[in-house]
Amino acid sequence: MIAMSETTEPEDNEVAGVMTTPEEWRVFLKRYGELYVRVRADDEELVDLLDDDQLEVLDRGGRVELWLGEAPAREEALVASEARLGVRFPPSLRGFFLASDGWTRLDAYVDGVHSCDRVLWMRDSEAGGRVTETYDSIPGNEDDVQLFRRSVEIARGEDFWLLDPTDVGPDGEWAAYEFAPKYGDPTKYPSFSALFHSGYENMAEDEDEDEDMD
Repeated sequence: MIAMSETTEPEDNEVAGVMTTPEEWRVFLKRYGELYVRVRADDEELVDLLDDDQLEVLDRGGRVELWLGEAPAREEALVASEARLGVRFPPSLRGFFLASDGWTRLDAYVDGVHSCDRVLWMRDSEAGGRVTETYDSIPGNEDDVQLFRRSVEIARGEDFWLLDPTDVGPDGEWAAYEFAPKYGDPTKYPSFSALFHSGYENMAEDEDEDEDMD
């Protein structure tokens, strides 16, 4: 059963500043990786991600720097992806790709951010097409279906990360959505940067709560 609901816009999804340069993204992504290891990675992941020395540092309560991304995308690869889709990516997404062409672990029910050559329209992806057809078959989902048909899929797993090129802010950023098919509640963010940053904020809050309990 698909639960229908209006698009939600949480009060805490407005983050200060939009990351648009590769330098800004590299600084943030390094912090993201450190926090993910401390807060979200389970024992199996840690063994896979860290060597023995790093595991020892983490056990002692130290900080471990870890890059969970890829090598930067080349400008020509980015331009080719934009030409394939017939768009120019918003500044924060371009900056991200020029810092890391994809990302492997997120604080969300998605497997990771696609590399630029794997970004596609949600309607054209196998999973996205199925979700679109399912929602289209149920009356009352018209707004969601239109969103799916016009949005770019930037990340996917159990949930989707979507960017809407028809909803552009004054800074050139596209509206971004985290969409959970299980619950049917697209959550809107003002940019890809804000969407990505929301996971960092969630992890930071959980870490603070754990420290308060100790």
